[in-house]
Amino acid sequence: MLNKRSIEDIAVQGKKVLVRVDFNVPQNENGEITDDRRIREALRTINYLVQNNARVILMSHLGRPKGKFNDKYSLKPIAERLSALLNKDVVLAEDVIGERVAQKVEALKDGDVLLLENVRFYEQEEKNDPEFAKKIAELGDLYVNDAFGTAHRAHASTAGLADYLPSAIGYLIKKELDIMGKAITTPERPFVAILGGAKVSDKIGVIENLLDKVDTLLIGGGMAFTFYKAMGYEIGKSILEADKVELAAEILKKAEAKGVKLLLPVDMVVAAEFKNDTEFNTVDADKMPNDRLGLDIGEKTMAIYSEIIKNAKTVVWNGPMGVFEMPNFAKGTFALADAMSQCSGSTIVGGGDSAAAVEQLGFADKITHISTGGGASLEFLEGKVLPGIAVINEK
Repeated sequence: MLNKRSIEDIAVQGKKVLVRVDFNVPQNENGEITDDRRIREALRTINYLVQNNARVILMSHLGRPKGKFNDKYSLKPIAERLSALLNKDVVLAEDVIGERVAQKVEALKDGDVLLLENVRFYEQEEKNDPEFAKKIAELGDLYVNDAFGTAHRAHASTAGLADYLPSAIGYLIKKELDIMGKAITTPERPFVAILGGAKVSDKIGVIENLLDKVDTLLIGGGMAFTFYKAMGYEIGKSILEADKVELAAEILKKAEAKGVKLLLPVDMVVAAEFKNDTEFNTVDADKMPNDRLGLDIGEKTMAIYSEIIKNAKTVVWNGPMGVFEMPNFAKGTFALADAMSQCSGSTIVGGGDSAAAVEQLGFADKITHISTGGGASLEFLEGKVLPGIAVINEK
């Protein structure tokens, strides 16, 4: 397992600590935060630094402002929400670098918290420009990365800063690495992985890595149709990655050779059109009408998958079972979220729509771990080294 220095391994008192957090939270059209989980997940690290008399300088991105200042993507609402959650004033700097920011940093006292403006207001951020990283680094004495959601990106604030400052990981990244790392390296068995979503291509690396580790792999979502095609099934108007059919066939063979149970849905909810209020019905997987498209797993599949999940000792889930945005085709995803909440083993949800389903049903407190990073957790499950973690000093 990675032996990275954590926040408790460094002396922070009186030090200016630059902390990369992930405050990329959803907002409505009025700029009001609709889900503050990512902010709450960072509180443990921030509170530790405040209580240990550090001078805390937080950095985050929000949305995709494409390297330009844009009020729509300002971190102002986040500074307000964070102030309320910390029960102390969080000052928002009007910029990321420059004289005005330096003055605000110099004015910090032990235990104060400053939030820099959106780092993606600079195009140098996503290019991991060393000069830009160096300018940010000049504001602090230490660098802590606690933004798991962007740890798979080598940007200036997620990786570049470690070239200029002593570094450590915060509590959130430590928790992500500990829990997911244990699931991947020394899982309790049976170990079940559930993979959904539209495309096989997004999950190839994950499937290949997990085939060496899991006992059972449950497939759902749009990617199932590429596997059906590989098995010679009719898939109607369903989503298909034609250039991945051969690969799907190879994966089926590999699973069989390794003794891994790779299950595909036995029935599908099919519809006339890709919209919520269209007519729909359930058919067996090998009886797909050629004028229909599959939009969710059927009830027989829900029952089979749920039973396997409930009896597992370790479950990792990434990706919805159907078109989760449409209520009529979200039932499969919700059924699995329900089963996850009833599993007594270790349950891990890898961000994205799967995390949203668990949250919406109120099951979040019944899940061992909900990852804050969709893309990062996927790459971690693939066995990839995440740049934002690789750069951190070893213990």
